[in-house]
Amino acid sequence: MSGEYVISDMPLSVGMFRRKVEAFLAENGLRLEPVDRYVVLTREGSDEILAGGGLMGDIIQCLAVSESLRGEGLMGRLVSHLLTLAAEAGHQNVKVFTKPENEAIFTDLGFRLVGKAPKALLMENGRGLQDYGSYLSERRMEGRSGVIVMNADPMTLGHLYLIEQAAAQVDTLYVIVLGGDRSRFPARSRFNLVQGTCYRLDNVTVLEGRDYCISPATFPSYFLKNLDEVAEQQMRLDLDVFGRHVAPALRAWIRFVGSEPLDPMTARYNALMREVLGGYDMEVREIPRLEMGGRPVSASAVRALLDAGKWREAALFCPDRAPWYLIGDVACAALRAELDAPCKPGMVCPDSAGSHDDMDYGTMLRSIEALRPWLIRLGALGREHTAVWASDLVRYGQDAERDMLRATGGVNTHRGALFALGLMAVAAGKELKEEGVLLPERLSQQIGSLADDLSAQEGVVDRETHGTAAVKRYAVKGAMDMARGGYRELFEDWLPFWQSVKTEEYGLQKTLLRIIMTLDDTCVIHRAGFHRAQELKAEAAALLADFSLEKLKEMNDRMVSERVSPGGSADMLALTVYADLLINT
Repeated sequence: MSGEYVISDMPLSVGMFRRKVEAFLAENGLRLEPVDRYVVLTREGSDEILAGGGLMGDIIQCLAVSESLRGEGLMGRLVSHLLTLAAEAGHQNVKVFTKPENEAIFTDLGFRLVGKAPKALLMENGRGLQDYGSYLSERRMEGRSGVIVMNADPMTLGHLYLIEQAAAQVDTLYVIVLGGDRSRFPARSRFNLVQGTCYRLDNVTVLEGRDYCISPATFPSYFLKNLDEVAEQQMRLDLDVFGRHVAPALRAWIRFVGSEPLDPMTARYNALMREVLGGYDMEVREIPRLEMGGRPVSASAVRALLDAGKWREAALFCPDRAPWYLIGDVACAALRAELDAPCKPGMVCPDSAGSHDDMDYGTMLRSIEALRPWLIRLGALGREHTAVWASDLVRYGQDAERDMLRATGGVNTHRGALFALGLMAVAAGKELKEEGVLLPERLSQQIGSLADDLSAQEGVVDRETHGTAAVKRYAVKGAMDMARGGYRELFEDWLPFWQSVKTEEYGLQKTLLRIIMTLDDTCVIHRAGFHRAQELKAEAAALLADFSLEKLKEMNDRMVSERVSPGGSADMLALTVYADLLINT
């Protein structure tokens, strides 16, 4: 509370409050963008929003004050409160993207200019830019140097070709990898892949982009009235920061860029690069893109192949270290395949929440995207260590679960799937490094060995869940038991069955029935009891023997009415699809 004013959190997950904030921002010429937290300032005893602002990580955005109250110091109070919240979340260097006319306001609040475009500014209140400049200067080499800035999402042979061609033209080439984790592949994974690929090039230094190479994902647009201006202002601002701070710190005055024959947005960026950096006396050199099969090699094409689960085909367009990152990413294709299959008895589907009150299709999608970076890390973990440390698996799993729960508002959507697919990702990474191929028998053995190591970690086996309670009471196999057995049922039964029906229209649903009829699903046991779980296994077997869509819908209706959800079976369906993608694509 501050005088007659109150500052409070506004829960945007509640539709009524979200619409209220959207209306307030619209009145002030702004749009609501994704934020981790939004706070509003009101008069005591009133719910009318007088000012509001949000935090997205370490960025203040969607900040507005009612026109009639501007000049009364409300902006300062609100920003001070947001800075306190940011500090509590561990952010000591806070940034804001804003309009040029607000520069004086934020300067008075302790912010300093980082970069500018005609209709956008980036300002910050800490030492971030100073520290980044020191980081760059400490890695500066003597001689004629150039720079490439890339997202590498993921790194392709096209990126490597660009680096090799540019490195041949300078004494030192700096390759700056964009920071932030809003790309498909997390920043640390992208950096590691680029650095690991470039180690053979003596005059190439790979650097972090941190927060000072601005990507479309990190540039907010809430303060620009015309959405057509967003990309233009983002690109100009990014190039201004580069010319104003990054290039001088490295004493590099050549910026290399690949030609762009396909994407108009990237082509426009290349054109703006000459205009903006020319103002800083920088030379821009464009290198023709690498082509394979008559088409330019692109990260977007690789991502499209990954969406289709074709990781081996995607790997053909990537450096030799890439497969370890790709096998983790393709786990998400398996999770999406399971989620997108309609009419799964009791389960969330594209058009139904099944037996669930606390999750729906959108919740599950957010969960999968939250897990993607961790599954990628787990796949790479199998390559990075000659002996994978179980403590790393525990730590990665805990961090992944934290992000999943944050994305779903505390709902356990994929805890079981994270355990199973994460373990398989690590096992596949280890096996790929040790043997160069992925064979069912070897993959099963790797999983069993990793699970043995994992079960020896303190607190892992003893963790109390609904599943462990069912295991203790009914002496059925739990998640850890199945993993320690190398998922024998999967490799001996479910995977061969899936491979025999996967070209059929309802192959996924039939495979789910096969799993339900053979698995002691602790999710079903918890919800319906052990006796009803055995009945459902018999029902699944009967339906599979005489399958029809009408009978599948009837089973779904029964399970929804009973609020029964075979979540463990769905996890095993995703794991089965994942095993097939790893081994056969």
